[in-house]
Amino acid sequence: MSESPVPLRFVTEQEMQVEQLPWGPHEWLSRPELTEADKLLLVRVKMPVGEAHKFHRHPEMEEIIYVLSGTAEQWVDREKRILTTGQIAHIPRDVVHGTYNAGEGTLEFLAILSPAKCEGPVLVDLSEEEPWKSMRDRSK
Repeated sequence: MSESPVPLRFVTEQEMQVEQLPWGPHEWLSRPELTEADKLLLVRVKMPVGEAHKFHRHPEMEEIIYVLSGTAEQWVDREKRILTTGQIAHIPRDVVHGTYNAGEGTLEFLAILSPAKCEGPVLVDLSEEEPWKSMRDRSK
């Protein structure tokens, strides 16, 4: 039986866990296997121009998105806002939302989610289901 690693109390570029996802690299700064936090997840996302984390929901989690730089077209349910540096969106548990890079450069943001551990699916993609599939077209 192998010993489990000591949970980190400080996370730098050397310790963070980088995951490549379709909408941009995710730099995991806190999750249970890294910091032992079981109530919070923290990830920095660097979303390239033209990319998006299309409409989805987290059945058991609430989320805060905090824009570090760039411009986000942020949806929370059927409401859209343009967010820039220093602004946030709060997404209650199980509410459909989507984040789209609406700028000319990389969109960088922090996503804080709670709780860190779930029994069911962490994410349910709704981007190909109506009304979400056509939501952005109707808002223009």
